[in-house]
Amino acid sequence: MPGHMGNNGPASERARDFKGTLVKLIRYIAADWLQLLIAIVFAVASVAFNVTGPRILGDATTELFRGVAARAAGTGSIDFAAVGQILATALTLYVFASAASLVQGWLMTGITQRVCYRLRREIIEKIDRMPLGYFERVSTGDVLSRVTNDVDTLGQSLNQSVTQLITSVAQIVGVTIQMLSLSVALAGVTFLTVPISLVAVIVVVRASQRHFRRQQALLGQADGIIEESFSGQTVIQVFNRRERAVSDFDTVNGRLFDSGWRSQFLSGLMMPLMNFVANLGYVGVVVAGAFLAIGGSIQIGDVQAFMQYVRNFTQPITQLSQVSNMLQMLSAAAERVFDFLAEDEEPPDVEAPALPRVRGEVNFDHVRFGYTPERTVIHDFTRRVEPGQTVAIVGPTGAGKTTLMKLLMRFYDVNGGSISVDGLDVREWPREELRRNFAMVLQDTWLFKGSVRENIRYGNAEASDAEVEAAARASLADHFIRTLPGGYDFELNEDASNVSQGQRQLLTIARALLADRPILILDEATSNVDTRTEGRIQRAMDILMAGRTSFVIAHRLSTIRGADVILVLRDGDIVESGTHEELLAADGFYAELYESQFDEGEE
Repeated sequence: MPGHMGNNGPASERARDFKGTLVKLIRYIAADWLQLLIAIVFAVASVAFNVTGPRILGDATTELFRGVAARAAGTGSIDFAAVGQILATALTLYVFASAASLVQGWLMTGITQRVCYRLRREIIEKIDRMPLGYFERVSTGDVLSRVTNDVDTLGQSLNQSVTQLITSVAQIVGVTIQMLSLSVALAGVTFLTVPISLVAVIVVVRASQRHFRRQQALLGQADGIIEESFSGQTVIQVFNRRERAVSDFDTVNGRLFDSGWRSQFLSGLMMPLMNFVANLGYVGVVVAGAFLAIGGSIQIGDVQAFMQYVRNFTQPITQLSQVSNMLQMLSAAAERVFDFLAEDEEPPDVEAPALPRVRGEVNFDHVRFGYTPERTVIHDFTRRVEPGQTVAIVGPTGAGKTTLMKLLMRFYDVNGGSISVDGLDVREWPREELRRNFAMVLQDTWLFKGSVRENIRYGNAEASDAEVEAAARASLADHFIRTLPGGYDFELNEDASNVSQGQRQLLTIARALLADRPILILDEATSNVDTRTEGRIQRAMDILMAGRTSFVIAHRLSTIRGADVILVLRDGDIVESGTHEELLAADGFYAELYESQFDEGEE
């Protein structure tokens, strides 16, 4: 569904390259190989202590049985000291097992959290090196999902699967050794349950996995419908589509109920089936053990130990089937993270000394550019802009106005020609040095959760409170700020919806003014406000543009009458240029655009 990224994406899909992804992950964990090795040693030690416990307890039972038999025969009594010593030994083993398990858990948690920490840090660092085109091609939700959901899934699955895999294998090996050392015959009886267990696990996993995958897909659809219902509630109400929205959700919800019921029921069969198999083993061990004990070939305590080993033998088989599912989730999540980290990055910057603040001279020389090779957006754009000049760029949607600004700031590099700032090709500027000379005010205001003062100071982190307030006064934002509860300390929410659109725009102008950059880009800065607010914002922008080289992109042509030069773009080329009056007198494409807006305003 549109707008939905899903919270459990990795669990519902398989990795394309399961083995290759696990190899990459193993190499990635290699930085913590020593801690991992120690964790494995402690996990094995914990299992070894645990699987020895039943045998020690069996010795206590045997000692008690001998004492009772000797008392009944009048030849002796129960040696409680010996029994107590055996029980103390068993207790010590279980304490050591718990301590080893605790250390192993502490080490594995540290390893997985360090892996998650490194992955999140690398993703964030990668984002700073990614070309803008990636974020225009991939939704923000998908990137966020990799940072949060996929890394979390990877961490949880890594911790659980590695621990479970080590302990399950160690337990199977340890229990097998103990059983064979006690009685090969009873071990053979127990091993007869292995094929039954494997068949039960395979059947249940295969049957339930299909429904789990369907459940995850339907969860995504349901979440998408809920998200759209919240975000589009106004439209739904206006067009009386409430019943349709509910009906669509009911359809998906019904399918989700069906797949959820089937998947949970089938997966819930696992434990009853394994318990049934374990009970079969119990019965077999008790019956065979009774005959062996009567014949004197095995002690009664060994039969008791075997009964415990039957449970300890079938349990890890079930756990290994769960590990298989966790490894699938782990691989799918890791693959998405590694795919992102392998994405192409911006070409490295040239090495150059720190450059002085520019005067603001910009030269476009036969610029050609297309986002894809087969579709050229800008064909042959040439223009020289003098320092301090205000250049308005107008034209229909898709003419290449915003693209030019992206090229100027090196969000993309030109396919042909060149763009220079103060005579130096922008491709010879380090990106950070180049962008330090630009300030932007966009149509979509971006403000973060925090105080008004912090949002303005974003333009210059070193600015004092007095400088922040001076910038607000200069941008005509001071008055409305002081009317807010708390004034400059008023907290904006996440989307800054607790102030109006016009107020948000004034704050972005104050931020740009505080930054004090020599080149300014204004992209549709007044398109989302009413006429009265537009006039106030326009006055603030006039203050901001004073003495700066300014590029103004506008659809409302009435806002650019005072520009030094107006460039009219059509299909990526300049078709007209001049002042507002000159272009109107020429009675060309600009005059046609202006008159159409005037007519619409009259209507």
